[in-house]
Amino acid sequence: MRIAQIPPLYESIPPKLYGGTERVVSYLTEELVKQGHEVTLFGTKDSVTSANLYTVCDQAMRLNPGCKDALAWHIYQLQLVMENASEFDIIHFHNDYLHFPLSSQDHYRHITTLHGRLDLEDLKPIYKKFNHIPVVSISNSQRSPLSHINWISTVYHGLPENMYQAGDGKGNYLAFLGRISPEKRPDRAIEIAKKTGIPLKIAAKVDRVDDEYFEEKIKPLLDHPLIEFIGEIGDDQKEEFLGNALALLFPIDWPEPFGMVMIEALATGTPVIAFNHGSVPEIIEHGRTGFVVNNMQQAVEAVEKIYLLNRPDCREVFERSFTSAVMAENYVSLYEQICRKEGKIFHLQTPSNWSPGEKYASYD
Repeated sequence: MRIAQIPPLYESIPPKLYGGTERVVSYLTEELVKQGHEVTLFGTKDSVTSANLYTVCDQAMRLNPGCKDALAWHIYQLQLVMENASEFDIIHFHNDYLHFPLSSQDHYRHITTLHGRLDLEDLKPIYKKFNHIPVVSISNSQRSPLSHINWISTVYHGLPENMYQAGDGKGNYLAFLGRISPEKRPDRAIEIAKKTGIPLKIAAKVDRVDDEYFEEKIKPLLDHPLIEFIGEIGDDQKEEFLGNALALLFPIDWPEPFGMVMIEALATGTPVIAFNHGSVPEIIEHGRTGFVVNNMQQAVEAVEKIYLLNRPDCREVFERSFTSAVMAENYVSLYEQICRKEGKIFHLQTPSNWSPGEKYASYD
């Protein structure tokens, strides 16, 4: 198929450091190319991809101090997509509702994966107005605030199967990975470590919007012999960081739409102790790949029982449900459904002499 992927421009594809949505777009794009599809990525010049790269701007917004108006570049990106829409069998948007007015006026096949939280009052009018736009959720729980819109499927995120290898957890510490923010509750992770007497390593970035929270609420808690604040880390450091941990702490206090860090932990064989919000019970198998808890006491008890879990089971569940190959196959199924609905039947043919890098397609 000829597929366009439209990511946000705040990070490169893949992101240099933190960046959940852009990371997922990268994994999906690379897997689609690997499976023989012709993919075009409308991204930043500093992106690295085996797909066709349509350059929108020179540098990712977050790492470009000269960028003062990121929205302007996203509008420009959408115009470029519209001008080239006829070149694709389907256009896959990852930038929320930004394209909705254009997609309502022009006739091209498209889907939108909604990557963020949807429980904000400001979102209700726009999703009510554009409730015909086909959208994909990244967990079933994500749909709850907007259950009435045109959900066509849930597709869980995935990682490349060989991206991380399983570790043994012999570092004898707890891990916190992600962002320092009120909804991620790093303060809970610190309290759990102190109550269990097990060291905690925190690898997390601090966004500018969360500077005050970090300085006032979290930084004073870091001055403790059990707590080590590492800061933001990249993909090349996660295997060791997660694989050596006894468990990943995911003590969230918000309706998490997915939580990439949970499947990153499972890929390294590391079980997850997570609070029961949002997607958590869809991702973590309680008593097998971790523990889903409702309060601090249960979290402390879960740490004490973490040795009862089998780390190979965590890796097995990851390989079964959360690889990029599984994710891509699920999206291709949706692409084909939409093409059939629009009267364009597509078949991907793989000849016996196929080799990686070659793309074969026929259209009815």
